[in-house]
Amino acid sequence: MRLTRYSDYALRVLLYLAANPERLSTINEIATYHSISRNHLMKVVHQLGSLGYIDTLRGKGGGIRLAHKPSEIVVGDVIRNTEENMEIVECFTPGNSTCVILPGCHLKNALNEALESFLATLDLYTLADFL
Repeated sequence: MRLTRYSDYALRVLLYLAANPERLSTINEIATYHSISRNHLMKVVHQLGSLGYIDTLRGKGGGIRLAHKPSEIVVGDVIRNTEENMEIVECFTPGNSTCVILPGCHLKNALNEALESFLATLDLYTLADFL
């Protein structure tokens, strides 16, 4: 399983905010700190705000901050909410598979079990665990 850059950036934003709880942070400073495109982070921050992970304050003196305590933000949930496609192989997409062994294949079940285990492991951790 490989996470997209989008989820990677989402985790970086959340961890940055968790490490700086005493003040509002800006997209520019996070982009500079992580050497990430500001435009990419704008999309990530928008979604994190829509999902309720962060509060965004517009205008002069505005910025972003965590909407919850780091101990309340479960890493597995962040991944589920930011990964667009958790289908690690083609046959995970209903009706879109061209795999000829699909009718008798047991690999799909094992891969699905592995994906569930991956997420279950991430569910054991919150942002607070990484500060």
